[in-house]
Amino acid sequence: MTHPIAVHPMVSPWGRFGLYSFFIDAPEPAIVDTGIASSPAEGMAPALEAIGRRIEDVRWILLTHGHIDHVGGAHALWELTGRRAQVVIHEADAPMLRSRRAHVEDYLAGRGRYLGDVEGEAKATAAANAVISSEMEPTLLVRGGETLSLGGDVTVSVHAIPGHTPGSVAYVVEGQRSVFTGDAVQVHGAANGFPGYTDPGSYRDSLAYLRDEVRPRHLYLGHPYRRADGTPYGVELDEAQAQEAISQSLAVEDRVAAAACGCLEAGLKESHSPYSPFARAAEELGYTGDPTLEPSPFFTSMHGYHTQHDQTS
Repeated sequence: MTHPIAVHPMVSPWGRFGLYSFFIDAPEPAIVDTGIASSPAEGMAPALEAIGRRIEDVRWILLTHGHIDHVGGAHALWELTGRRAQVVIHEADAPMLRSRRAHVEDYLAGRGRYLGDVEGEAKATAAANAVISSEMEPTLLVRGGETLSLGGDVTVSVHAIPGHTPGSVAYVVEGQRSVFTGDAVQVHGAANGFPGYTDPGSYRDSLAYLRDEVRPRHLYLGHPYRRADGTPYGVELDEAQAQEAISQSLAVEDRVAAAACGCLEAGLKESHSPYSPFARAAEELGYTGDPTLEPSPFFTSMHGYHTQHDQTS
C-alpha cells in the first residue's frame, strides 16, 4: 500500500444507541455495517457529502455480523449504490440478512426465554419490520480467510471471530492493520452496562486471536463500549487503547463466567428477581442494569453460559 487509506466514522441516531458505520476511502470505496433502514439516507449520505464523497460510488458493503442494527440498512444502501455494491456477510449470519423472521427466532430461542414478555414476539416482529429496509440475498458469503480487493493495492482480509454471533467477522485493511470488529469486543458493554455474546467460549477465543494474531493498530468498534468506570472508549481506538479494550474484555468475561458457572452449578432458581433465574450471578457481579431493555445482553450472555454448561455436563 503506497499511502494510508482514510477511514471515516459515520453515526446514525437510534433510540439509546448511536449506530456507527465506517467509510473506507479506497479506490473501490467500502462501508462497514449499515445501521437501520433510515441510516443510509439520513446518516451516511450527508456524512459522505461533507467529505466530498458520494454514496452512489460505494462498491463494497461489509457486514461484521447479522444483528438488526448492523444489517438493517443494507438493502437501502445497496439500492443507493444502484445495486452495484457487493454485500458481504459470513455464511453463519446470512439468514439474518435474508429473513426478518430470523431475528424473531433468534429472540425466542435466546433472551426471550427469560424475559417473560407475553408481547415479546410481537415486539421483535415489529422491530424487524420497522428497521430492516428489506430482506435480501448477500452477493458474497465468507467464512474467514478470504482477501477482498478494494481496487489499486488496497486489500481487506476477512477473519472469523465468532462469539457475539456465530458469524461475526473482523475486516482488516492490510498494511495498516485497521481492524473493524463490529460488536466482537464488548469490554463492559454499551448502554446496558453488560457484555453480550451468544457463545462464551468462542467469544474468549476470538478475543485472544485478535490480541495475539491480528494485533490491531487501529480498532473500530460498532458502539462506544465502556471501561470499568463507565466511561466510553469511543469507536476509534489507537493501538494501546485496542490492546487495553481487548484485555479488559477478556478480564470481564472471566468474571462473568465465574459468576454464571457458580449460578449454574448451584442450580437455577426461579424467583421474583428481574434477573431470574440468574439472580445469583447478577448479585455476585453487582449488576443492577435493567435486563429487560433490548438487546438484553445480560440474558443473552447468561443463556450462552447455560447452553455451554449443558453441552459439557
